[in-house]
Amino acid sequence: MRQPSLCCREVSSSRKHWRTVLVNGVGMCGGCVEKEYPNRGNICLENGSFLLNFTGCAVCSKRDFMLITNKSLKEEDGEEIVTYDPDLCKNCHHVIARHEYTFSIMDEFQEYTMLCLLCGKAEDTISILPDDPRQMTLLF
Repeated sequence: MRQPSLCCREVSSSRKHWRTVLVNGVGMCGGCVEKEYPNRGNICLENGSFLLNFTGCAVCSKRDFMLITNKSLKEEDGEEIVTYDPDLCKNCHHVIARHEYTFSIMDEFQEYTMLCLLCGKAEDTISILPDDPRQMTLLF
């Protein structure tokens, strides 16, 4: 398997600069996405890729499915953290983004977050009780 490639070069014909953003030492390419870190509201994906935001690989110019690699799960202080490189170009193995998803339980709520150059940023909180205390009205 070929090693993932990072993109930091300039395309002279379009005058578009490809930026490589380093996150935890891993390069992520802003030239492959329509919008960097789009706001996804409360849509937190544990895995997958937001293909509508993918413009195509800045290295090989192909717009194809992506490979999920380097997936890891770790627990820290009761919080599950899933990270992976979901957006590895299937054709040239160019690293497009690193996806991070977290899950934790705080008091009576499940909390989810997602942060990815391609998939976006989002957070959600869901009650673990049958009736969400935030939705209850006072009866006085």
